[in-house]
Amino acid sequence: MVFKRLLGAIGVGGPSVDTVLDGGAALPGGDLTGRVLLRGGGSAVEIEHIGLELIARVEAEHAEGESEGAVAFERFTVGGGFRLGEQEERELPFSVRLPWETPVTELYGQPLGIVLGVRTEVAVAGARDKGDLDPLAVRPLPVQEAVLEAFGQLGSGFRSADLEYGRIGSTGQQLPFYQEIELTPPPGYAHAVNEIELTFLASPAGVEVVLEADKRGGPFSAGHDALSRFTVRHEDAAVLDWQSEVDGWLRRMTEHRDAYDSHAAYGHGGEHYAGHHSADAHRSGPGLGTAVAAGAAGLAVGVVGGMVAAEAVDEIGDFFEGEDEGDED
Repeated sequence: MVFKRLLGAIGVGGPSVDTVLDGGAALPGGDLTGRVLLRGGGSAVEIEHIGLELIARVEAEHAEGESEGAVAFERFTVGGGFRLGEQEERELPFSVRLPWETPVTELYGQPLGIVLGVRTEVAVAGARDKGDLDPLAVRPLPVQEAVLEAFGQLGSGFRSADLEYGRIGSTGQQLPFYQEIELTPPPGYAHAVNEIELTFLASPAGVEVVLEADKRGGPFSAGHDALSRFTVRHEDAAVLDWQSEVDGWLRRMTEHRDAYDSHAAYGHGGEHYAGHHSADAHRSGPGLGTAVAAGAAGLAVGVVGGMVAAEAVDEIGDFFEGEDEGDED
């Protein structure tokens, strides 16, 4: 085993650490498992604390424009309180539960351009070292995948995805940021909508789906944003006609022009619960997975067999370098 990182803050001849995540993408609200591997240095040391931080690359809008930074959005303690001998190797398995709102980084194995990482912190004799950073892959929940697939079947295409710092009003949001997935409108709605931004806010009970549609203006009216929020249950993933469901959401957003205020906060457009609709005839597309395969490929540094290539891993590490100070603010 090649250890990725010497714990520089602890001094020359100190221990080294490597964190190995179990293979495969994790699920929001699911277990993240792996091992922390420690190797002792030139002398025995007391390991006081071993922690994991979940880190995200997040965009923030402010008066001067936009900026990007690293935000730590969850922390776990996975070990500590033991003596690591000289040149001793020790393996610490861990299993931690991801937050339900953990962003989705891939769809059908194709990266969406979202950067998440797991950073390992080791404390020895009062010195803390953030010694290892590993990329984190997260796939959508069944309900999230069903909604995205329905958009694709209606003819939507994938444009981009990012993480926005801030909170969405009138929702149960828990994290300090939210994910936006930008889609092209289905052909049946292209006359009324320029683009659609989709946000998932998952919880143990289900998923809040927040939609923002950039509506086109008419001869006597300016364009504006139409905002709405829908609540779906996890158990509905396999039983609803999602193409009809999502089509109904879009129809309500575009038909009731006066029901939305362009300056309203997210969620003020009203809340709706998923239910069964009559099966209308819809245009069936290839699904959003095909669109992501074509549209998201350019967002990753490299893709091999659906996994982020080594160069992309290096890019993640380069991005988070220097972000240790102040990333909790």
